[in-house]
Amino acid sequence: METFAKRSEKLSQSITVKALIVAFLTLLLLIPSVMVQELIMERQNRSYETIEKINNKWSQAQTLCLPILSVPYTVSRTNENEKIVYEQHTLHITPEHLDIQTTLSPEEKHYGIYKTILYKSEVKISGQFEQPNFQKVTHNTIHWDKAYIRLGVSDLRGVTNNIRFNLGNQSFPAEAGSSNDGFIGKELIVSITDQKSLPIDGSRDFSCTINLNGSSSIGFIPAGKTTKVHVAGSWNAPGYIGSFSPEHTLDEQGFTADWSILQFNRSIPEMWIDSQVDSFNDAYFGVSLVDTVDHYQQNMRSAKYAIMFIGLTFVIFFFVEILTRRRIHPIQYLLVGLALILFYTLLLSISEQLHFGLAYLIASMATIGLITLYTKSIFNNWKQIGLLTFTLCLLYLFLYVVLQLEDIALLIGSVGLFIILAVIMYCSRKISWYKQEELPVE
Repeated sequence: METFAKRSEKLSQSITVKALIVAFLTLLLLIPSVMVQELIMERQNRSYETIEKINNKWSQAQTLCLPILSVPYTVSRTNENEKIVYEQHTLHITPEHLDIQTTLSPEEKHYGIYKTILYKSEVKISGQFEQPNFQKVTHNTIHWDKAYIRLGVSDLRGVTNNIRFNLGNQSFPAEAGSSNDGFIGKELIVSITDQKSLPIDGSRDFSCTINLNGSSSIGFIPAGKTTKVHVAGSWNAPGYIGSFSPEHTLDEQGFTADWSILQFNRSIPEMWIDSQVDSFNDAYFGVSLVDTVDHYQQNMRSAKYAIMFIGLTFVIFFFVEILTRRRIHPIQYLLVGLALILFYTLLLSISEQLHFGLAYLIASMATIGLITLYTKSIFNNWKQIGLLTFTLCLLYLFLYVVLQLEDIALLIGSVGLFIILAVIMYCSRKISWYKQEELPVE
């Protein structure tokens, strides 16, 4: 029994066994770190749900597809029984030229701890319709008296003015349409009651102004044979989305963006019959009002470094234990690891109330202070405590720098980890691990 007890004691004091225990504890703490990441995702999803509620009360992201001239016509043909059959069709015609001038006035809307980006906009539309070509449609009767203009707006709740569509020398009111076609979305219908305004015998100019509320982004479909879009707004972080890139400028007053799209740049035909076109989504483009402070994304990125913090902190404890011959119990390792995990929940909860940078400072200082005070009872040596505190400060500073450098975060992170490993290897180069196993532990 005495021999077994001595072997058990020697085994418990073995550096190899302790290293395996520390490695096991590091892997074990991955479980709460994953739970922290799930908590961040849950809070982020709740944020999305709240933002969706705010946007629904205001208006969703807007997409404009306008204008389309639709002309009904009747085709007569003889069937197998030699009877005349009449078929009703609609010819849809895009503008020859289309110019869209948009002014955005963004603002942040808060709901509790959550916020979204809303905007008011003034969209000025002008252009020209050419005389349509009905030559490909034989035996037809064109119903010019039933012609109408379609204005596609993805969320009609955002329209805040009574729209008058000017065509030729006349002005016509727009009304909400009853359909929701896949290629144009929800629509406003402009009934053309004066046939002289239609491009029956030549081109006709058009214009109208739409005051539109929306959220997050505004997009356009280049319906014209030649489409030019200009967007200007007082926002310092615009994102350009969709199939086309604009010429853009950004200064303290805001941004401007200009697109010039030709017919062969897009897949939209000049004319089509009925529902031959399913969707215009491949030609979509626009501006996204990016929220530059997405603290949930920053929290998630920081939480992915949890294993590095735990591992490096445990390495420091392990080396101090070897060099000073002062035994550290696995429970003490575990408590320090839990304190490191708690940093991420502190960071998440505080960053929902304060700016992420300030939240990071508060959470990191609280965590470093807690671990410093606890290790005082373990080491009882201010030099060792100072080394640990200094190392933790460097680690948290390194993580914050990585979080800020999004474009080169992987490069900086990889170089930083390489340097850390090099330092560890350098500091451990003179340790005789076999002799350490043989020396008695105090």
